[in-house]
Amino acid sequence: MSRRTLFATSICACFWLALPQVGMGQSVVAEAPERIYRSPYRVEFSVPLVELIGDLERTERGDHRVEAEVPFHQWYSPRTLERWRAWGPPARQYPGVAGLDHWSVERKRERVIAVAMRFHGYSYQHHHIPDWNPPSHWPWKSTCAGSNGKGVDCSNLTGFVYNLGFGLRLNTDVDRQAEERAAKGPGEERATRLRAVELPSSYEERIRTLRTGDLVFIRNRSGRISHVVIWVGPIGRSPDGVPLVLDSHGEDVRDSKGQLIPCGVHLRPFRENSWYNQSANHALRIFQD
Repeated sequence: MSRRTLFATSICACFWLALPQVGMGQSVVAEAPERIYRSPYRVEFSVPLVELIGDLERTERGDHRVEAEVPFHQWYSPRTLERWRAWGPPARQYPGVAGLDHWSVERKRERVIAVAMRFHGYSYQHHHIPDWNPPSHWPWKSTCAGSNGKGVDCSNLTGFVYNLGFGLRLNTDVDRQAEERAAKGPGEERATRLRAVELPSSYEERIRTLRTGDLVFIRNRSGRISHVVIWVGPIGRSPDGVPLVLDSHGEDVRDSKGQLIPCGVHLRPFRENSWYNQSANHALRIFQD
């Protein structure tokens, strides 16, 4: 067994999915072992995962116990319950990543997806951080998950991914996140410009316009921004060639095999006739060409 395959085996539990190959052209298969559902979708990175998210495996940065600004031993304390209720403790501000300024823009964008895939299979929950898993007596904002547990909603997922991955702090209210044009970080004294990307009316032109890691904001029937997804781009793999997004969402989307995709964080198809495409409003681009 090669070192690359060994690496894949060693991190699959952290990803909650199977990683059959690691290296150039490596594949990440969207498969959560705790569910019967097996996704037909996967992500194939152009560089080894160890070069994208090795720091999350080697250092405290990847430890779920430091996700919040509240110390881990206080996550389920009476004070946290009184102050944060069903949402639980807010995310900490992560520091920047050493050497990131020397990365190519493509590598930064692939890191977005690699970080987000760590939470693949997590439930849809109205929580600030993905690994907050409250006890049974805790208040709960009802979701398609059916009960409380670890998980995160759409804009807290996108905000946490950029925070964990790059030390960039986005507003986690979906309306406000859609309107942001600068993110706090990396570091306390810096800010990073966000570019609003107007989406062409043509489906084919939209696909050509969007870049891996872009945040695409979706309107509801009343015209209000109500959802956000992460554009996977050319590193996504689907049996029918449909582009993929990664988001935390409900159970009303079917995959290319006609299966209902479970409630929570999953790869999903961005079809021409889908709500995602037909109600897409604009995108935010964090890493510029």
